Amino acid sequence: MLIIDSHGHYTTAPSGHQAFREAQLARLEDPSLPRPSPADISDDAIRESIEQNQLKLLRERGADLTIFSPRASAMGHHIGDTKTSVHWARANNDLIRRVVDLYPDHFVGSAQLPQVAGESLDGSIAELDRAVTDLGFVGCNLSPDPSGGHWTSPPLTDRYWYPLYEKLVALDVPAMIHVSASCNPCFHATGAHYINADTTAFMQLLQGNLFADFPDLRLIIPHGGGAVPYHWGRYRGLADMLKKPALSEHVMKNVFFDTCVYHRPGIDLLFDVINVDNVLFASEMVGAVRGIDPETGHHFDDTKRYVDALNLPDDDRRKVFELNARRVFPRLDTHLKAQGR
Repeated sequence: MLIIDSHGHYTTAPSGHQAFREAQLARLEDPSLPRPSPADISDDAIRESIEQNQLKLLRERGADLTIFSPRASAMGHHIGDTKTSVHWARANNDLIRRVVDLYPDHFVGSAQLPQVAGESLDGSIAELDRAVTDLGFVGCNLSPDPSGGHWTSPPLTDRYWYPLYEKLVALDVPAMIHVSASCNPCFHATGAHYINADTTAFMQLLQGNLFADFPDLRLIIPHGGGAVPYHWGRYRGLADMLKKPALSEHVMKNVFFDTCVYHRPGIDLLFDVINVDNVLFASEMVGAVRGIDPETGHHFDDTKRYVDALNLPDDDRRKVFELNARRVFPRLDTHLKAQGR
């Protein structure tokens, strides 16, 4: 059995990469400055950033592979124009590809999209196609709120999003619903904005009928599904009040949650409420919560410990750690089979 962590971000990218971003932002303030080029980062700098962080923890915690994407909080969709976002997304995705090339047994790529609130999705569709077709990525992160906490975009069921969904289906890749930083002081980025977005996305899907139009579309709602499992009765009741089919038919054939839940009671609840076929193992390690839990003496984001403690039947354990990811990310399955795994 492989242990596949379906949710990882390059939060430890070399400093030169952030310097490129800062140069981009400076040019937004002063357009007379030259357009910056992505940083010249050596393989050794990438190795140092990965081997002392994600790869070290992956090995220590007994996992095999991480689906790896650019740092979510730094996607910064609310900053700048479409051209700036395209250049930033490409630089991030190219850097992820270099990590994958250096560690092909341990990382596979998932793309950042250059979204800008209110703008066409053409740039996002083009970058998704490049990331999957040229870079070999197996998925992407899709923000339902590129405004950064002001929610100026239409709901995920709106036809505004349909061209992107068509490309996702054509490429046979899923999207993880993942916002970026919050520029709204009402919403702390990781403590409020992320969880709000997860919960909001699920409710949007419940209210609409998206999967009637896209029966093969697969969406991952991370961080344990936000507040959804905790309030599952509320959402079942709302589906009934809105004259929608049962959630198992209406939404959960196409929607998956991950295990980025940082205490054991939360993991226990997730598995008590959500069908095991809809849960992907993930940790988002070196991410939103990096400290050691004083109650356990272990890192908060060592979610494998919590899943192991469930003592799942062998078949269910393999679904959570491997088979569900291979099913939701068919290109990952193809990639692993090509490696003989």
